[in-house]
Formats: sequence, C-alpha cells, structure tokens
Amino acid sequence: MRIISRSALIEFWQKHPEARIPMEAWYRVVKSTGFANFNDVRRAFNSADYVAPYTVFDVGGNNFRVIAATHYRGQRLYIRFVFTHAEYDDWNKKHRSKKK
Repeated sequence: MRIISRSALIEFWQKHPEARIPMEAWYRVVKSTGFANFNDVRRAFNSADYVAPYTVFDVGGNNFRVIAATHYRGQRLYIRFVFTHAEYDDWNKKHRSKKK
C-alpha cells in the first residue's frame, strides 16, 4: 500500500520522540501489505477502527493514533492526522459532534 505522506509521521515523532519506533514499525507493515478492505486492515491491526470516513490506527500500545483515509482500490493510504491518545480523544469528540 502506498502511504501519503510519511512526513506527517516524521513531524509527529520530532515532537514526540518516543513515538518514532512504533510509528516506523506501523509504516513498514502498512507499506508492505495490500489491504483489499477494512477486514484486511483488522487482520493486520486488530485495534484499528473505522470512524467514517477514516481508518483509525492505534499505534504504540494505545499511546498514539494515525487517522487515515484509505483507498483500497488504488492501494493508497492518506495520513490525515497523527495524535497522542489525549489529542485523539479531543478530536474524536469534535468529529462526532459534527455528525449530529
């Protein structure tokens, strides 16, 4: 799967150095795997969730989140946000309140 853009991960781990190793591991798995659908994502990452329209990846043992738009047909994953757990909780509250 092609990941667009790794620079979001780099910017994040420059602010949060403890995120570098788990983010690099996540990147390697996603880059080397082709996902046909969300079920394939769940097989590789059992903690992944779908929060329309995004796929939410739990990275680093529940410490970080990668929010991505996943285009299965084109085999592209667009990183939209990278958060700490606390930042994700705030984003999620705002994101869900917009849906009501």
